[in-house]
Amino acid sequence: MKAFFFVLTLSCLVCLVPVRAAAVDSAYNDIGIIDEDDINENNTVINRPGSAENADDLKELNVSNDLTLTYRDGQGNLTGTLRILITLTLIALAPTIVIMMTSFSRILIVLHFVRTALGTQTAPPNQVLVGLSLFLTFFIMNPVITEINENAIKPFEAGEIQQEEFIETALKPLREFMYGQTMKKDVRMFLDIEGIESVDNVDDIPTRVLVPSFMISELRTAFIIGFLIYIPFIVIDMVVASTLMSMGMMMLPPTTISMPFKILLFVLADGWNLVIVNLVKTFM
Repeated sequence: MKAFFFVLTLSCLVCLVPVRAAAVDSAYNDIGIIDEDDINENNTVINRPGSAENADDLKELNVSNDLTLTYRDGQGNLTGTLRILITLTLIALAPTIVIMMTSFSRILIVLHFVRTALGTQTAPPNQVLVGLSLFLTFFIMNPVITEINENAIKPFEAGEIQQEEFIETALKPLREFMYGQTMKKDVRMFLDIEGIESVDNVDDIPTRVLVPSFMISELRTAFIIGFLIYIPFIVIDMVVASTLMSMGMMMLPPTTISMPFKILLFVLADGWNLVIVNLVKTFM
């Protein structure tokens, strides 16, 4: 009985396939486009490709499973789907951009040196240091972000500039910021590695050269600041170690005694204010 119903169902499907194929074939012309006379209410293609007569009609194309370029006022802009994809990609790359092209690295490294010099192990914790570094980065980069928003994002959203011009305009403030914090010898080193003999101005320096040069300069500057922060705390360690040795307490770790004195010195000197304020001023 089951075999009978299976054969009957299979026969019905075989009979329906040619009918469906004929209906589909009749709906398309020789070049594979739906014939205008055969478009009905159930068709998902409201405006078929090739029917647009101007830019406004092109924006109304409704072709499923397709990726097109929408032209507005003679400017080629990517469709919403592709723009969302690019936006999500930028969000995924945002941590790398923040670390490599802003003041975040220098701030975080200097704060880490402060904690290590104090000898407080995990106080303040990493989450606090990263959060403080992030907000200080937003504070320092605020003029750059404002310039990008005013000169690149808003004109692009208004359709006043094309995408290539948008990218160039958005990169310009970042490039100027990075170049201002980059040592010339680092730029020269990467230009030599790249094989570029000479450049006339900052616009001639490729971004692939400027970014690593900026990072090397940031690391060098952060370590120099960290060394200067270490000096007063090293003096306290040496004084405490010498005192303990002269008293015959060689088995007592000097850091156990010196750490409270270092914290006291840091608090009395208003250390966080001195470190953060002068750190921010290094970018001004």
